Amino acid sequence: MEIDWKNLEFKYMPVKSHIRYSYRNGKWGEGQLSNDPNITLSIAATCFHYGQAAFEGLKVFRCKDGKARIFRPEENAKRLQSTANHIMAPEVPHDIFMEAVFQVVKDNADYIPPYGTGGSLYIRPLLIGTSAQIGISPSLDYEFIVMAMPVGAYYKGGIKPVHAYLVEEFDRAAPSGTGHVKVAGNYAAGLKPRALAHSKGASIALFLDAKEHKYIEEFGTSNFIAITKDNKYVTPDSSSILRSITNLSLMKIAEDCGMTVERRPVHKDELADFAEIGACGTAVIITPVKSIMSEGITCTYSDDIGPVLKKLHERMIGIQYGELPDTYNWLVELDT
Repeated sequence: MEIDWKNLEFKYMPVKSHIRYSYRNGKWGEGQLSNDPNITLSIAATCFHYGQAAFEGLKVFRCKDGKARIFRPEENAKRLQSTANHIMAPEVPHDIFMEAVFQVVKDNADYIPPYGTGGSLYIRPLLIGTSAQIGISPSLDYEFIVMAMPVGAYYKGGIKPVHAYLVEEFDRAAPSGTGHVKVAGNYAAGLKPRALAHSKGASIALFLDAKEHKYIEEFGTSNFIAITKDNKYVTPDSSSILRSITNLSLMKIAEDCGMTVERRPVHKDELADFAEIGACGTAVIITPVKSIMSEGITCTYSDDIGPVLKKLHERMIGIQYGELPDTYNWLVELDT
């Protein structure tokens, strides 16, 4: 397949293979590479009826020295285990997770975008319950699937600040619910609020806490980060927020840049006082926010990415593509 590397989009593309592991009789089997992108499941599978579906997202980069490296896969392995535990699914052992990622990358090495194109190989691990049952109980059988696809930079032509809409009509996740884990249902719950945000002229939805509707939680698919006027890095602290690996990494970089990092409740009234706001996640690293609209007031920020978020973004990108030293040992070199 001829690929126009510089014009890749962030969307699904069939590749050579994916890998599957089956959980039967209380144990995981051997991984099998498959060239067929389709799976066959019972219409009564628990992933369809009772939401036993979890996933992860991580990236492989072709670095400046020509080697392929994956960014912090151990953290994704741990987060998937946490999610599995919460939905009563068997945890995917660390060695199986890593073996699956390594094998699928090696078998699809030709799809890793070359250095300098701004692209990467996106890895999507998926864990689903597959037993055919109608009674509400955890599945007996599961499939762990790791798929891969080349993706381009999320924003063509450079990072573009977006408008956000502060959603007060809907909640992303309930306190003590599933907001802190990466289950598929969390994203289904965000589809209608996302459509509402779009109808208001915004690109992304920003959610408040479900209990009091006073505190910032996170964007529909990204953590919330803010830079104060006195150069502090602020991100919400809540049991309903997904633990973002990108956010954790940015916090460490910010600390090493001499910034004070505050993980704390963020009242919605603080929005007008921040110097810069961004949405952070695997797909983009940082999406700068140009404005936050609500029914009561609109808070405006820079028309471009702010200087602090730009610095943090450039350092992260530099590490991922091997342009800056990986002093944190975040990158795992792959044999491709």
